[in-house]
Amino acid sequence: MKKQVFNPYLPSFEYVPDGEPRIFNDRLYIFGSHDKFNGKEYCENDYVCWSAPVNDISNWKYEGIIYKKEQHPGNGKNILYAPDVIQGKDNKFYMFYSIAHSSIISVAVCDEPAGKYQYYGNIHTASGEIIGIRQGDYYQFDPSVFIDDDGEIYLYSGFCGKKEKDENGRLFIGPHVSILENDMLTIKKEPKVILSKNDCPNDAKFFEASSVRKINGLYYFVYSARLTGLHYCTSKYPDSGFTYRGRIHSSSDVGINGHSENNPAYPIGNTHGGIVCINKEYYIFDHRFSNRSSFCRQGVAEHINIDKNGEIKQVEATSCGLNGGPLKGYGTYPIYIACNLIDLNKYESIDDKKLNEPFLTQKGEDRERGENQYLTNFHNNCLVGFKYFEFYSFKGISFKIRGKAKGNINISLQENGNIIGICNVDINSNVWIDVVCTFNISNCVNGLFFKYTGSGSIDILSFELQQFQNKE
Repeated sequence: MKKQVFNPYLPSFEYVPDGEPRIFNDRLYIFGSHDKFNGKEYCENDYVCWSAPVNDISNWKYEGIIYKKEQHPGNGKNILYAPDVIQGKDNKFYMFYSIAHSSIISVAVCDEPAGKYQYYGNIHTASGEIIGIRQGDYYQFDPSVFIDDDGEIYLYSGFCGKKEKDENGRLFIGPHVSILENDMLTIKKEPKVILSKNDCPNDAKFFEASSVRKINGLYYFVYSARLTGLHYCTSKYPDSGFTYRGRIHSSSDVGINGHSENNPAYPIGNTHGGIVCINKEYYIFDHRFSNRSSFCRQGVAEHINIDKNGEIKQVEATSCGLNGGPLKGYGTYPIYIACNLIDLNKYESIDDKKLNEPFLTQKGEDRERGENQYLTNFHNNCLVGFKYFEFYSFKGISFKIRGKAKGNINISLQENGNIIGICNVDINSNVWIDVVCTFNISNCVNGLFFKYTGSGSIDILSFELQQFQNKE
């Protein structure tokens, strides 16, 4: 790669969650919903697309808006939820999506993977009945499309809230699959449940976000268990026999490194993503939260290993997911590549914690250019972490900060590691200034964790890792 890749992998001003990674013509495309910075609900913006060549996934290109809310029939105020895109047998590209609260899977079509899509229709029966609107229908949500080696076209969907059905009698029964005709609109075989509510452990029950891939002859069904990350089941068949295998990833490290839903390593929220193979290596795409909001999510990705038995062990959240290895242990890094962000203080309620915890945000309005995301409200007993760096003759660090505070930034190599450096902070400034700490690290791969102790709070924009002699 020509440059390093961080998490989140898109620019910090871009809020594309629910990312489904797809490769067409040697390019990796990310199809997701599109949050609005400071938005008031999920997915307020039009669909956009980003892509990168598979031989350089550091070289992301903004493809622009590919489908507008107003293109879907209705009043133009539609909210476009998580999509998926697949190339049909006619070589056209079909985008499957649902409008908020509709229980209908709709389809748009285009001659190019990231061109201007046009509305095509709703998934329906041979007699023209729209699937998902009839009483007793399975609730249609979060589509995933898969074409098998024999040419059969499978459409996966489903949502499973706390209730058994919605106000219109549509069932929240779990994930289900339909078979489509070659026109990509007409149901050949109506929805069939592939996983019941009781087929997975309590902390891994299906919630939403179906995503299906076939890997080494095995069908992988990836889904969200809401707050506990992306989990997966496998089967020898595309429409039956799925068994639970485990958790793949949580952007809050739930289930790994001692973290849980009640003790996350990063502010916790919903999740959605899928698996892709890039140059014979597998990756899981997911998203994380920012701006102290459920409606401001950013895409992240991590390398995964699939063993000879088809098992995927959970991977931790890192700052270097697509990079192919640790980041260089020198140079300037933006603070927003933090993979851990923990407020160790005790609060009376969850709402009180959300109001007081540190968070990543940006200056200015929602936009498609201009990176300036920073960490704010970093106060006593708060911890921010980055994994991983490869250090050579490291000699110190410089922080670009602002705020009103008096205390220390304590530096460690692990979340609960020994303090190896202390940066004194005595600041009363609303402009960015540099504070420096000098200490030594030699030849190792490690994380970096910064914990503030003291009064007041600071914002952090970036940090510079310094060494005696650069390792090129």
